[in-house]
Amino acid sequence: MLLQLSICTLIPTQTLVEALQPCLDSDRYTVTDCTSDREFVEFVEQNKQYLDCLILEENKHLPSLVERLKQTKVLLPSVILTPSQDRDEISPANEEFTYHDAEVYLNVDGLVRVFEAIDRAIDGFLKLSPTQRSHESVAPESMQAAGTESFLMEKQQRLADKLRERLGYLGVYYKRNPQRFLRNLPRAEQAQLLQELQKLYRQIVLDYFSQDATLNQAIDEFVNVAFFADISVTHIVEIHMDLMDEFSKQLKLEGRSEEILLDYRLTLIDTIAHLCEMYRRSIPRES
Repeated sequence: MLLQLSICTLIPTQTLVEALQPCLDSDRYTVTDCTSDREFVEFVEQNKQYLDCLILEENKHLPSLVERLKQTKVLLPSVILTPSQDRDEISPANEEFTYHDAEVYLNVDGLVRVFEAIDRAIDGFLKLSPTQRSHESVAPESMQAAGTESFLMEKQQRLADKLRERLGYLGVYYKRNPQRFLRNLPRAEQAQLLQELQKLYRQIVLDYFSQDATLNQAIDEFVNVAFFADISVTHIVEIHMDLMDEFSKQLKLEGRSEEILLDYRLTLIDTIAHLCEMYRRSIPRES
């Protein structure tokens, strides 16, 4: 059985608690519901190394609760349930964020999409930089002195390791969001995604025969983007061939042999092997 993601909630509105519970798949999550601010803060402080996401209700008490979390040097992925009707069902933080700018807002009318909101919150948290970590009402120097920056980096690493190794590549994305598949994106977003893939792959090719220690990380990043956008192997081959064609034209202009490009078949094979492994590990395992 795959180990679940660990969720902690603080939702004072009982009807909202009851509406949320059926939406949190027990096979996917283990959930701790706290009933008071004190209980919540104590639980989170004691278990912060093992918690994967917080779900909080937006209300007048939330800023003071968040302040207490900051004082205890706790920074975690967060989904904030909001009654606001002027938001999309799921929306990212803006300049008026409460906890940190990787928090995600989920409209209470869209609770059935809570798994998607949790996915986005964790994904955003993994990309959160120390300079983005919290609201400017807390002085950066005090945050650094308290060790929040080091905790952020440590937590990000622990969470990434957990998602990749403990949970396998299923992680938070073992149910990918079809709305983010390449074929379902608006044309402008499709072009942007393909441009990103081409840029990533170009860098992989340029670094492939160097001693760059970050090469595997670059391949993983490319494969992650391709996997979650449901990019086919055929499409990756096309990206490779287009790049080789571009390099071939440049070599001809320089009067150099194109034979060197044959070596980059290894790059394509390596990348496809990573993607195939991603798909292999995304198949749910039997308990």
